[in-house]
Amino acid sequence: MPPATNFFIGCALWGYKDWVGELFPPGSQASNFLQLYSQRFTTVEGNTTFYSVPDAKTVARWAATTPEGFRFCPKLPKQVTHTGLLYPQLPQAQQFVEQMQGLCTGTPPANKTRLGPIFAQLPPSYSPDYFSDLQAFLTALVQENAEFALEVRHQDWFKPPCAQRLTALLHRLGIGRVLLDTRPIYDVPDDPQLHSERKKPRVPVEFSVTASFSLIRYISHPNPETNLPFLQDWLTYIDQWLRQGTHIYLFVHCPLEARSPANARYFHHLLEQYGAPIPPLPWNTLDHPPTQLSLL
Repeated sequence: MPPATNFFIGCALWGYKDWVGELFPPGSQASNFLQLYSQRFTTVEGNTTFYSVPDAKTVARWAATTPEGFRFCPKLPKQVTHTGLLYPQLPQAQQFVEQMQGLCTGTPPANKTRLGPIFAQLPPSYSPDYFSDLQAFLTALVQENAEFALEVRHQDWFKPPCAQRLTALLHRLGIGRVLLDTRPIYDVPDDPQLHSERKKPRVPVEFSVTASFSLIRYISHPNPETNLPFLQDWLTYIDQWLRQGTHIYLFVHCPLEARSPANARYFHHLLEQYGAPIPPLPWNTLDHPPTQLSLL
């Protein structure tokens, strides 16, 4: 089976100073980080938009800086998702979606889009008690010209009957489920988050898709071998979903951000070894690909 064109892999951000000299060539400047990153990975989780909404000129520059086939997956701003009810923030969310259309150049069907799914990350305080608000918000949001995904963090969303109710809503609206896996930093003897400023939530991992695409946020352990038992679960599911035509956006995090690219490379290598129909990493075609990230 030829490599699929429905698989994208990357990290949570495109610029990290400690990647210089490893992922990026020595002496690389911050102004070139996005271009360099997009020559090595195929997608990026847009954490930056959670904290600050870029202006139209910046969005256009992102599109112009990255190659065809690269995908941004922007996160809805915290002013939308972390200030209480969602539906009153719908106009602001719609404005954000419109702003992100700057990642699409040309006109359909020949447009060269850089826009992947836009996702909403709800805080732990947003419980199933607000289901009606969530339903109204998502029903209106999917009328916009974009794909959307949802990440929930309140524990009750993972328990029946709330879990089934949420799944049915996502299926009906064609909204992707964000699959968050924090087992590698919790189900281990040590605490890799010991010095992290923002700790990831401990929630049950889901292995299900609710749309034609899905976002996987894998919070890796700094030690690659420690990840192996958890990655074995994902190999089977990702291979199966890709062969069914599902678009997979895989984001590899790490409490030690310097390790994220290497762990992503390790994950990609395991998928290749498993026989999943994935394309090679873009950096394999570089004249001088990173050599210090080899974990094999």
